[in-house]
Amino acid sequence: MNQWLDERLHISRLNDKFLRKAFPVHHSFFLGEITLFSLIVLILTGVFLALSYEPSTRMVANPTDASQMVPAAYASIIRINWMPFGDMLRRIHHWSANIMVGAAILHMMRIYFTGAFKKPRELNWWIGMLLLVFTIITAVTGYSLPYDNFAKTTLGVVVGIVASIPWIGDWVAQAAFGGKFALDNMAMIPRVYGYHIMLLPAILLGLTAAHMLIMIKQKHTQPQYAKRIAYKKIVGVPLMTQQTPIMIMLALLMTGLIILFAAFIPVHPVEVFGPASNQPVANIKPDWYLLWIFGVLEMIPANAKFTILGGTIGPEFIGGIVIATLVLVLMLAVPIFDKSRENMYYAENPTDFPKRLAAGVAFFTLLIVWSFAGYKNDFQWPVAPFWILTFVGPLVAYFATLGIVRGIKAFRAADERDQAQHAAAADD
Repeated sequence: MNQWLDERLHISRLNDKFLRKAFPVHHSFFLGEITLFSLIVLILTGVFLALSYEPSTRMVANPTDASQMVPAAYASIIRINWMPFGDMLRRIHHWSANIMVGAAILHMMRIYFTGAFKKPRELNWWIGMLLLVFTIITAVTGYSLPYDNFAKTTLGVVVGIVASIPWIGDWVAQAAFGGKFALDNMAMIPRVYGYHIMLLPAILLGLTAAHMLIMIKQKHTQPQYAKRIAYKKIVGVPLMTQQTPIMIMLALLMTGLIILFAAFIPVHPVEVFGPASNQPVANIKPDWYLLWIFGVLEMIPANAKFTILGGTIGPEFIGGIVIATLVLVLMLAVPIFDKSRENMYYAENPTDFPKRLAAGVAFFTLLIVWSFAGYKNDFQWPVAPFWILTFVGPLVAYFATLGIVRGIKAFRAADERDQAQHAAAADD
């Protein structure tokens, strides 16, 4: 049977080329796999949720109060919560999305700080960045679907940012969301639902496939220990018989942790917010990975707007489009800043490249400052300190990191001198 299949499908070639691929033995390389496993859990739970969800804003009787009419999307979420394990599936779906975004960010941090974005892996850095962006967009469309008052308010913020684009904003927003943003817009939820379950997952799966195929073709960057074992040789364990059981155990452990989270931590209580209405939820906030954009919008004064050739440039466009795009472009441009011309084989020690390390720390300091600005209204903080920290914080983080790295290198040099002196004394 094996010979018959091999003659037709060339399974032996598949085994030699793919199934024997060597995976580096290092815990940081599992971050990419956690991202992939989270996507798989999201797809599986999403399929089950889609079977019971109704993407419609038509008015139906509220399952909890038959005398009240509510959008069908909202009513279907109530019914899902009442189903056996229905609320559990929603929670698993929610936490899987958060873990996927978190693991993707940590994975990109590893790539950046170890220099794994360098030649010849620039293309995979760009694909990884697009994967992160579309993962976040998919999550945003997902928590708009319950169409409770929180979801409608969130959707209104998204539509408002899109509509803020000068000259073409209204047209783009209506084209994307099926007309003007309104409670009786019958096309809006079906349109967002189509994005969430068809268009965006297709993009994610396509980018994931491209990301993995390029990785298989180019091989992983090797950990530093591999240089000492076999220089410029692939060091690791093969996919079949060794890496696969490790991946399966990791997938089961991760899924178990997600289920544990879901069992004890509730998510998005739609009954508390109630069905969608024309009264927006006050002081609404996005999930943690978009809080920095919300903070920027909070920092920009509402009257910071001007008109050019009939187009209005306002705070929503500056904060939600311009600054967010600049941040994305900066991250995409990371490989362009690299001056090396030779192919990179081994992960670099971050402290050997202090300026790159300091720039990364400064960048995340800036995002943290902006994220804290998102809580300005909750604690009645003045906006001036956040503007000061926007410029001073990254500079302090940059030079502080350079100072720490110099201290680490000085300590290492002193330690090496001591070892050399002890070795010389022992020889005498």
